[in-house]
Amino acid sequence: MIINYLGLETFKLQVGDLTIAINPPSKDGSHKVSKFGADITLSSLIHEDMNGGADFSFGEKEPFVIAGPGEYEVKGVFIRGLPGVSEYDGEKRINTIYTIALDSMKICYLGAQSSKLLSAETKEGIDEVDVLIIPIGGEGVLDPASAYQLAVSLEPKIIIPMHYDKKSLETFLKEGSQQAADMVEKLTIKRKDVEGKEGTIIVVKQS
Repeated sequence: MIINYLGLETFKLQVGDLTIAINPPSKDGSHKVSKFGADITLSSLIHEDMNGGADFSFGEKEPFVIAGPGEYEVKGVFIRGLPGVSEYDGEKRINTIYTIALDSMKICYLGAQSSKLLSAETKEGIDEVDVLIIPIGGEGVLDPASAYQLAVSLEPKIIIPMHYDKKSLETFLKEGSQQAADMVEKLTIKRKDVEGKEGTIIVVKQS
Protein backbone atom coordinates (compact mmCIF):
# COMPACT_ATOMS: atom_id res chain seq x y z
CA MET A 1 0.00 0.00 0.00
CA ILE A 2 1.16 3.52 -0.84
CA ILE A 3 -0.10 6.41 1.30
CA ASN A 4 0.16 9.99 0.01
CA TYR A 5 -0.80 13.06 2.04
CA LEU A 6 -2.22 15.91 -0.05
CA GLY A 7 -2.64 18.50 2.69
CA LEU A 8 -5.38 19.46 5.17
CA GLU A 9 -7.18 16.09 5.51
CA THR A 10 -6.81 14.68 2.00
CA PHE A 11 -5.13 11.30 1.52
CA LYS A 12 -4.65 8.99 -1.43
CA LEU A 13 -4.29 5.26 -0.75
CA GLN A 14 -3.17 2.95 -3.54
CA VAL A 15 -2.91 -0.82 -3.76
CA GLY A 16 -2.15 -1.99 -7.29
CA ASP A 17 -4.72 -0.42 -9.62
CA LEU A 18 -7.08 0.45 -6.75
CA THR A 19 -7.15 4.09 -5.58
CA ILE A 20 -9.02 5.47 -2.56
CA ALA A 21 -9.35 9.21 -1.97
CA ILE A 22 -10.13 10.30 1.59
CA ASN A 23 -11.66 13.72 2.31
CA PRO A 24 -10.96 15.16 -1.14
CA PRO A 25 -12.05 18.81 -1.43
CA SER A 26 -14.80 19.95 -3.75
CA LYS A 27 -14.17 22.52 -6.45
CA ASP A 28 -15.70 25.13 -4.11
CA GLY A 29 -13.42 24.29 -1.19
CA SER A 30 -10.59 26.48 0.07
CA HIS A 31 -8.19 23.52 -0.05
CA LYS A 32 -7.00 22.63 -3.56
CA VAL A 33 -5.44 19.41 -4.83
CA SER A 34 -4.57 18.13 -8.27
CA LYS A 35 -7.43 15.96 -9.48
CA PHE A 36 -6.87 12.24 -9.89
CA GLY A 37 -9.10 9.27 -10.57
CA ALA A 38 -10.39 7.32 -7.58
CA ASP A 39 -12.26 4.03 -7.35
CA ILE A 40 -13.62 4.86 -3.89
CA THR A 41 -13.93 8.21 -2.11
CA LEU A 42 -14.62 8.74 1.59
CA SER A 43 -15.89 11.99 3.10
CA SER A 44 -15.97 12.53 6.85
CA LEU A 45 -17.74 15.87 6.86
CA ILE A 46 -20.40 17.70 4.89
CA HIS A 47 -18.10 20.63 4.08
CA GLU A 48 -16.68 21.76 0.75
CA ASP A 49 -13.11 21.26 2.00
CA MET A 50 -13.75 17.53 2.45
CA ASN A 51 -16.73 16.30 0.43
CA GLY A 52 -15.66 16.55 -3.20
CA GLY A 53 -15.67 12.80 -3.78
CA ALA A 54 -18.06 12.90 -6.71
CA ASP A 55 -15.60 15.16 -8.57
CA PHE A 56 -12.83 12.54 -8.57
CA SER A 57 -13.73 10.69 -11.72
CA PHE A 58 -10.97 10.55 -14.30
CA GLY A 59 -10.70 8.50 -17.46
CA GLU A 60 -12.38 5.17 -16.80
CA LYS A 61 -12.46 5.66 -13.02
CA GLU A 62 -15.88 6.59 -11.61
CA PRO A 63 -15.74 6.70 -7.80
CA PHE A 64 -18.06 4.93 -5.42
CA VAL A 65 -18.81 7.76 -2.97
CA ILE A 66 -19.13 7.05 0.76
CA ALA A 67 -20.19 9.96 2.95
CA GLY A 68 -21.51 8.77 6.29
CA PRO A 69 -21.79 6.02 8.90
CA GLY A 70 -22.55 2.47 7.77
CA GLU A 71 -20.86 -0.67 6.50
CA TYR A 72 -19.69 -0.92 2.91
CA GLU A 73 -17.90 -3.45 0.75
CA VAL A 74 -16.58 -2.08 -2.53
CA LYS A 75 -14.13 -3.81 -4.88
CA GLY A 76 -13.19 -6.24 -2.11
CA VAL A 77 -12.48 -3.45 0.40
CA PHE A 78 -14.46 -3.52 3.65
CA ILE A 79 -15.14 -0.04 5.05
CA ARG A 80 -16.99 0.93 8.20
CA GLY A 81 -18.17 4.46 8.98
CA LEU A 82 -18.65 5.29 12.67
CA PRO A 83 -20.15 8.43 14.25
CA GLY A 84 -17.89 11.09 15.71
CA VAL A 85 -18.11 14.83 16.22
CA SER A 86 -16.41 17.84 14.65
CA GLU A 87 -16.35 21.59 15.19
CA TYR A 88 -14.45 22.28 11.98
CA ASP A 89 -15.02 25.79 10.64
CA GLY A 90 -16.79 26.74 13.87
CA GLU A 91 -19.87 24.57 13.41
CA LYS A 92 -20.69 21.38 15.27
CA ARG A 93 -21.34 18.57 12.81
CA ILE A 94 -21.36 14.79 12.59
CA ASN A 95 -17.87 13.58 11.72
CA THR A 96 -17.61 10.10 10.23
CA ILE A 97 -14.66 8.04 11.43
CA TYR A 98 -13.68 5.34 8.95
CA THR A 99 -11.97 1.99 9.32
CA ILE A 100 -10.63 0.48 6.11
CA ALA A 101 -9.50 -3.14 5.73
CA LEU A 102 -6.94 -2.90 2.95
CA ASP A 103 -3.88 -4.92 1.91
CA SER A 104 -4.07 -7.14 5.02
CA MET A 105 -4.00 -4.06 7.27
CA LYS A 106 -6.59 -2.02 9.13
CA ILE A 107 -6.49 1.74 8.73
CA CYS A 108 -8.47 4.03 11.00
CA TYR A 109 -9.05 7.53 9.64
CA LEU A 110 -10.40 9.95 12.25
CA GLY A 111 -11.38 12.77 9.89
CA ALA A 112 -12.11 16.17 11.43
CA GLN A 113 -12.68 14.75 14.90
CA SER A 114 -12.69 17.47 17.58
CA SER A 115 -13.25 15.43 20.76
CA LYS A 116 -10.87 12.94 22.34
CA LEU A 117 -13.90 11.13 23.77
CA LEU A 118 -15.49 8.47 21.58
CA SER A 119 -18.77 6.71 22.21
CA ALA A 120 -18.55 3.11 23.39
CA GLU A 121 -20.12 2.05 20.08
CA THR A 122 -17.52 3.91 18.02
CA LYS A 123 -14.56 2.73 20.05
CA GLU A 124 -15.78 -0.87 19.89
CA GLY A 125 -16.29 -0.52 16.13
CA ILE A 126 -12.74 0.73 15.63
CA ASP A 127 -11.29 -2.26 17.50
CA GLU A 128 -7.66 -3.09 16.57
CA VAL A 129 -5.76 -0.57 14.44
CA ASP A 130 -2.61 -0.98 12.39
CA VAL A 131 -2.40 2.56 10.97
CA LEU A 132 -4.14 5.52 12.63
CA ILE A 133 -4.52 8.81 10.72
CA ILE A 134 -5.38 11.61 13.15
CA PRO A 135 -5.83 15.42 13.03
CA ILE A 136 -3.62 17.36 15.46
CA GLY A 137 -4.01 21.01 14.45
CA GLY A 138 -6.66 22.35 16.84
CA GLU A 139 -9.17 25.06 15.81
CA GLY A 140 -12.14 22.79 15.26
CA VAL A 141 -10.24 19.51 15.33
CA LEU A 142 -8.18 17.75 18.00
CA ASP A 143 -5.35 19.75 19.56
CA PRO A 144 -1.96 18.00 19.79
CA ALA A 145 -2.28 16.87 23.43
CA SER A 146 -5.83 15.55 23.04
CA ALA A 147 -4.90 13.91 19.76
CA TYR A 148 -2.04 12.01 21.35
CA GLN A 149 -4.21 10.89 24.27
CA LEU A 150 -6.84 9.55 21.87
CA ALA A 151 -4.19 7.93 19.66
CA VAL A 152 -2.64 6.08 22.60
CA SER A 153 -6.06 4.86 23.78
CA LEU A 154 -6.64 3.19 20.38
CA GLU A 155 -3.27 1.37 20.56
CA PRO A 156 -2.28 1.69 16.89
CA LYS A 157 0.96 0.31 15.56
CA ILE A 158 1.63 3.40 13.42
CA ILE A 159 0.32 6.96 13.85
CA ILE A 160 0.17 9.39 10.92
CA PRO A 161 -0.64 13.00 11.90
CA MET A 162 -2.58 15.29 9.56
CA HIS A 163 -4.16 18.75 9.61
CA TYR A 164 -1.16 20.34 11.28
CA ASP A 165 1.31 23.21 11.11
CA LYS A 166 4.91 23.29 12.34
CA LYS A 167 4.02 24.23 15.91
CA SER A 168 1.28 21.63 16.39
CA LEU A 169 3.50 18.92 14.90
CA GLU A 170 6.34 19.77 17.28
CA THR A 171 3.94 19.65 20.24
CA PHE A 172 2.48 16.33 19.12
CA LEU A 173 5.94 14.78 18.83
CA LYS A 174 6.81 15.98 22.33
CA GLU A 175 3.60 14.42 23.65
CA GLY A 176 4.85 11.19 22.13
CA SER A 177 8.34 11.70 23.60
CA GLN A 178 9.78 11.91 20.10
CA GLN A 179 12.04 14.84 19.33
CA ALA A 180 11.80 13.85 15.69
CA ALA A 181 9.75 11.46 13.66
CA ASP A 182 10.33 9.45 10.54
CA MET A 183 9.45 11.84 7.70
CA VAL A 184 8.71 10.45 4.27
CA GLU A 185 7.51 11.87 0.94
CA LYS A 186 5.07 8.97 0.72
CA LEU A 187 4.63 5.91 2.88
CA THR A 188 4.99 2.54 1.21
CA ILE A 189 3.96 -0.09 3.72
CA LYS A 190 3.21 -3.80 3.91
CA ARG A 191 1.81 -5.98 6.66
CA LYS A 192 5.27 -7.07 7.80
CA ASP A 193 6.26 -3.41 8.28
CA VAL A 194 3.73 -2.83 11.07
CA GLU A 195 4.49 -5.96 13.05
CA GLY A 196 6.10 -5.23 16.39
CA LYS A 197 5.45 -1.49 16.25
CA GLU A 198 3.61 0.33 19.08
CA GLY A 199 2.50 3.89 18.43
CA THR A 200 5.33 4.77 16.06
CA ILE A 201 4.75 8.25 14.62
CA ILE A 202 5.46 8.66 10.90
CA VAL A 203 5.01 12.04 9.25
CA VAL A 204 4.01 11.87 5.59
CA LYS A 205 4.97 15.16 3.95
CA GLN A 206 2.37 17.04 1.96
CA SER A 207 2.73 16.38 -1.76
